[in-house]
Order: sequence, then C-alpha cells, then structure tokens
Amino acid sequence: MSLETIQIEPDGILLVDKPAGMTSHDVVFRVRKLYSTKKVGHTGTLDPLATGVLVVLLGRAAKACEYVSHDEKVYEAILRLGLTTDTEDVTGSVLTNSSNLPAPAEVEAVLPSFRGEILQIPPMYSALKVNGRKLCDMARSGETVEREARPVTVKSLVCEPTDSPADYRMTVRVSGGTYIRTLCADIGSALGCGGVMATLRRTEAGGFPIEDCVTLEALEDMEPDKRLSLLRPVEELFGDLEALHLPDFYRTLCRNGCEIYLGKLGVSFPVGKRLRLCDRQGRFFALGKVGEYEDGIAVKAIKIFVL
Repeated sequence: MSLETIQIEPDGILLVDKPAGMTSHDVVFRVRKLYSTKKVGHTGTLDPLATGVLVVLLGRAAKACEYVSHDEKVYEAILRLGLTTDTEDVTGSVLTNSSNLPAPAEVEAVLPSFRGEILQIPPMYSALKVNGRKLCDMARSGETVEREARPVTVKSLVCEPTDSPADYRMTVRVSGGTYIRTLCADIGSALGCGGVMATLRRTEAGGFPIEDCVTLEALEDMEPDKRLSLLRPVEELFGDLEALHLPDFYRTLCRNGCEIYLGKLGVSFPVGKRLRLCDRQGRFFALGKVGEYEDGIAVKAIKIFVL
C-alpha cells in the first residue's frame, strides 16, 4: 500500500517590503504563486507609488484582514510644497504651481495643528467605496462626490528641511485609515502654497518593522522550505491584546460558537474588549470579544484560527 504525501496549506503572516510601481494586489498575486495557495490577503493597502511594510496573510490567517487593517502605522515621506495635483501626490495632473515657498520656521509653525486627533476628508483617488463604487473609479471617470471628514490620529509628526527648498522629509506615526498624501495636501493648503506627497515609505505597520520584511526578489530566490520558515504565527497580529486561557470544557464550548460567561471563569473584562483566546496550555486558537448577553457578561469567539 502506497502512502500519499499530505500537503499542508501554508498558514501565517508574511512581511513583505513592497517595491514601488506595484499595487498591493500585485504582491498578493506573486505570493499566491510562490506559496502555491489561493488563500492570501493583506492588511493596509499601499499605493503603487509607496514602498515598505505590507503585511500579507496566508491560509487561515487571511481571515484576520478585517480585524487588523486599522492598526497604527509609521511612514517616511517627502512633502513637496508649491504644487497641487488631483491625486494629492506627484503622479497626478498638476492643478496649481507656486514659487512662493515658506521658510522652515513657517512650516514648523503650522505642524501643531496637524498633531493629535484631526479631521481628514478622504481623497477621491482612494479605494473607499460610496454606494458600492470605489472613489478612485469615480475619479477616473471624471466624477466627484461629497466625502465626509473622518477623525484620524497623528501621534507624531516631524518635518525636516532638505537640500531643496520645496521638499521636507516627514516622519509620521498615525492611526489606521490616515492618508499621508491628504496630510501633505492639507499642510500645503495651510501654508498657502499647496503641497503634495512626492515619496512614501511605510516603515512600521501593526508593530512589524521594515527590518523584518523580505523583498519579493529574495522570496523568489529561496527554496520552498525557506519561504515557509518565514511565516509567522497569526497570534502575532494580536500581540497587544490580553490573553484569556480557557479550561478544556470551555474551550470546546467556545469553538462550537457558545458564549462563555466571565463569572464562571472568575474574571472580569469590559464589554467590547477583544481578547486572545487560548487553551489551558496557552496556545492561541481564536479572537474573542466580550459582550452583554441574556445571562450576563460573556466572551465569544468572533474568529477561530486554529481548528
């Protein structure tokens, strides 16, 4: 009797240093081919102009996309003053030019108003959907629609002059959903000269630094076993969440979709809190959320990652 080889589906987190000129979907397509799987997703889309950390999820980890795309991110960018475009970056059609450039001290003076929680109007050239249609598709067909301003958080913002009087090197730490090109455009507007994003590099996403990323070229040169060894456990996506260890009986109930009442576990968490659910040995198996149910406060699995 012959034994058949059991092929294990690749599963986990792959940190890719996205090159310029590719969409995030292009990266996903390449990873699918390299790992011979269709189950690939990513968090935090990067525009073709941008480079840097792209968190790619394979196998069951791909189910986590909706829960981690709004994590904190760090970017390095070049703000170019004296220019506006329809895309808010250097790839768009030029709308205005100005040679009246501010001094570095003037630039520094407007920055405090862009730190902390601010309101941002999403750009037309973005993947956000309105009535089921992407804004960028509308923009390409010449349409413009009203967009509501959204709150975002700029945790830190530094602008340093460069050799060019028009260019400033920006380093920003922001909440997920923040558009850096819109930040550049808004700073330029506040200065009265206009501004666009000239370059963008994401150096950290969800706590994963650029130093831990691998290029697509390096992946292609690796043996399959080496590529598989680069996959990180999905639990790392939720490393900032508190862990709740469940005895075997409650773990089984949880995996079957039942809510587990906190009083029975002798613990207390606020409603709405997310938790890493682990078995009694501390092995992660699901993402849970605390809610209010008929018989009290309980935790329930909202995504199971380990069957």
